[in-house]
Amino acid sequence: MKQFGTFVMKEFHHIFRDRRTMLILLGMPIIQIILFGFAITTEVKNANIAICDPSKDIATERIIERIKASEHFNVTTILNNPDKITALFREGKTSMVICFSERFNENLLHSGNAQVQLIADAADPNTATTLTNYASAIIGSFQQDLMTQINIPFVISTETKFLYNPQMKGAYNFVPGVLGMILMLICAMMTSIAIVREKEMGTMEVLLVSPMKPILIILAKLVPYFILSFTNLITVLLLSVFVLGVPVAGSLFWLIMVSMLFIFVSLALGLMVSNITETQMAAMLISGMAFMMPVMLLSGMMFPIENMPVPLQWLSNIIPAKWYIIAVKNLMIKGTPVSSVIPEIVILSVMVLALLAISLKMFKNRLE
Repeated sequence: MKQFGTFVMKEFHHIFRDRRTMLILLGMPIIQIILFGFAITTEVKNANIAICDPSKDIATERIIERIKASEHFNVTTILNNPDKITALFREGKTSMVICFSERFNENLLHSGNAQVQLIADAADPNTATTLTNYASAIIGSFQQDLMTQINIPFVISTETKFLYNPQMKGAYNFVPGVLGMILMLICAMMTSIAIVREKEMGTMEVLLVSPMKPILIILAKLVPYFILSFTNLITVLLLSVFVLGVPVAGSLFWLIMVSMLFIFVSLALGLMVSNITETQMAAMLISGMAFMMPVMLLSGMMFPIENMPVPLQWLSNIIPAKWYIIAVKNLMIKGTPVSSVIPEIVILSVMVLALLAISLKMFKNRLE
């Protein structure tokens, strides 16, 4: 038994020797339970919406007060006319617009009928359906209360309109997220493993003593994964259009350019991982868990970011896939011009430059 205990202690020493792996093994469960506990929810809260109220009477004001009091909505804009509704959706400033008819209260009292139109961004069909249901419930509650008070059969007609995805196809929502996942998987994970493999086999030093500069050697290892990722990009786009029926409503050229920029970001992430790990297992753990989990939970791919606690919303800003998915939805689904995704392009460009600078600096320090 003494020898057995000695061997057990030896294995513990081997495990504890790799501090980065230990940090991942012990820290990842804590991170996962926090992310799953707070990020995963089917309930929609704090959704940014706008209200178009040309009548501005007592009835619309009472309904708006109820909407503002709801935890599901965050009223960001009040419009006097519907002319700016399209611009709000294209700029991504609202998920839904509640539009009251003119002379709302007057029509309700004299004819017993008034109209409300709910216009929702159906690029995410689940969120659009949930928001319209919440709004319809609030309006229906107001109607019931009014009938109880006055004892007259009022009817508030609610019309629902879904933009960008009137057929409510789920593919419109998951295609941008799948693009981000695939590109991140191929670029970040495979690149980090490929370079660490050279370190484990002891062949990296052989490559570095060749006539080529170290930066060219690293770029040579990244090029195949860039080509593979670009091939996957074209494949997914073709399948999305011709099999899933998701059209490219905007500029195909800018969609590909933004995707190539995201590929560079993912390659830079993989390069950074390769410089902070010594084993393929550690690289797999970091790339597969530390990158994939945030992409799935904090990028808006599966769950609305507005539902999450404020600290997780801040954390989502450093997830490259979040900005890529926003850009793809605007360019591919909504058909907005490239000017609408300039903020996302700038953020991704800053990320790739920062990651490359950090990675190259760390790589040089490791060589010395």
